[in-house]
Amino acid sequence: MKKPLPQSTPNTWEFLRDAMIAPTGFREYDARWKYPDDINLAGMTALGLGLGTQMHKRGIAPVIAVGNDYRDYSQSIKHALIIGLMQAGIRVKDIGPALSPMAYFSQFHLDVPAVAMVTASHNPNGWTGVKMGFDRPLTHGPDEMAELRDIVLTGAGVAREGGGYEFVDGVREAYLDDLVGDFRMTRKLKVVCATGNGTASAFAPELFERLGVEVVPSHNELDYTFPHYNPNPEAMEMLHDMAASVTASGADFALGFDGDGDRCGVVDDEGEEIFADKVGVIMARDLSKLYPGSTFVADVKSTGLFASDPELQAQGAKADYWKTGHSHMKRRVKEIGALAGFEKSGHYFLAEPVGRGYDCGMRVAVEICKLMDRNPEMSMSDLRRALPQTWATPTMSPYCADEEKYQVLERLVEKLVTKHEAGEPVAGRAIKEVVTVNGARVILDNGSWGLVRASSNTPNLVVVCESSESESEMRAIFADIDAVIRTEPLVGEYDQTI
Repeated sequence: MKKPLPQSTPNTWEFLRDAMIAPTGFREYDARWKYPDDINLAGMTALGLGLGTQMHKRGIAPVIAVGNDYRDYSQSIKHALIIGLMQAGIRVKDIGPALSPMAYFSQFHLDVPAVAMVTASHNPNGWTGVKMGFDRPLTHGPDEMAELRDIVLTGAGVAREGGGYEFVDGVREAYLDDLVGDFRMTRKLKVVCATGNGTASAFAPELFERLGVEVVPSHNELDYTFPHYNPNPEAMEMLHDMAASVTASGADFALGFDGDGDRCGVVDDEGEEIFADKVGVIMARDLSKLYPGSTFVADVKSTGLFASDPELQAQGAKADYWKTGHSHMKRRVKEIGALAGFEKSGHYFLAEPVGRGYDCGMRVAVEICKLMDRNPEMSMSDLRRALPQTWATPTMSPYCADEEKYQVLERLVEKLVTKHEAGEPVAGRAIKEVVTVNGARVILDNGSWGLVRASSNTPNLVVVCESSESESEMRAIFADIDAVIRTEPLVGEYDQTI
């Protein structure tokens, strides 16, 4: 087979014949490309051949579950991937249109060792990609992605006999059955179900109804043009729409899901958006009463409350701050035996006995409903107000090209560490420490902090700040962190700011 290096261009004869794959699509824990700008169907077949070759190389049994999200081009891309997997001698179990967590569930339900989910996650239309994994409930991390990249880009994929195809029906129904179990609400609950016309539209409304929840629909019709907004519960556009639906309907809260259903966003009964890390603290408080002494993993973008909250401390809960990214978080939760992991982007990783350890927005929705059922006298805004107050920015993403962002970040980390070592303040306060496990989290002497890291999925840096004191301190932290960032001319404008 010809080496599948980027060589053809769209609207050429070669584009229909030769593999084209931009190397930048192999990211830390996902494969993600603009389609057809950065990858073509032949390139996706080469990726399938590479993934199958990687399975053989690692001694994985040659069976894989494959699904796709609800975009108009995802099924074609999945079929191209499947052709490559079959060329590599892999037996493919096609579970059809799916959420990413449904694909992860299928590994357990069908008892197969590997999974590949064709999805661009929360990226807008025009993007595609694959989430994949061998060691359930884990997905590829940096090492596995680097190995796969090298196999594909050097043309090292090996064709083998034994490949096969089977369409497996009924996984969606089994997934919903598993989520619902025998639970039914005992309190009345009215919930805005926001799916942004994405894949979760085929799951979430039915899930809520089966739980005994009154559903207020919000863009629950499947429409791969995303006519209202791109389904992303971290984006203020979707959160504001959810808040408007709560206000108009008098709902108890709103739950919103991203394009492939592995993330969940929350707006309370007063129309207040609750960032996912704060929702994580609310859930951790509830779970720590059921399971005292539990460990909770939080990503470096998350609130400091996991470590400082008095209620969690009273239950003997332990906090572990780790690298942002669903593969990093899943792996950390499994490695240290944590009960759950929480990521500010809205990924939640609920391990045994609550979940199976993979990120599932539907599982989070179920557990939030159970939490409300266990606390019948409390509203969602009561639970929010019960937390110690902090002031946090949204997740902000200044542009920085994929080819340059890691070198830029390396220099920024060095500058912030130097600032600490020189005794220079941030927002008028002393820097207590700079945590460099994933970018630089600059922690001040009062527990307030600011973070800069590189996005693993898009050409951006990521900036988050939180103050335990005031909004003005939060803004001052951002101003001082941004001043350091602005020393790098390769960093562009923010997608949103405070």
